[in-house]
Amino acid sequence: MVQPGEIWLADIPFTGGSAPKLRPVLALWAGAADAIVVAVTSIPPRTATDVPLRDWAAAGLRVPSSVRLARLDALEQTLFRRKLGVVSPADAIRLRQVWADKMQLKF
Repeated sequence: MVQPGEIWLADIPFTGGSAPKLRPVLALWAGAADAIVVAVTSIPPRTATDVPLRDWAAAGLRVPSSVRLARLDALEQTLFRRKLGVVSPADAIRLRQVWADKMQLKF
């Protein structure tokens, strides 16, 4: 079962029903059937809510990567294929700080 703080490869379904694509994600929350995740990408940060992982190799990633906190998704646990690793304590602190500072409801 997926746990918060873990990085997984998951089948990400596309809008319109096209075939899913295997992508890395960071789990933020996990329940019995679903998990809330954010995208992990090799593209350098483009916005204030993109957080580069300093310890990307230790987290099981093959290339330098960033977490896109604004790219939230809810996935069924059945879509998770393989655990890559866990974010380091230092990266977790930075992710929590950016979340607290930048992620706010706008309604």
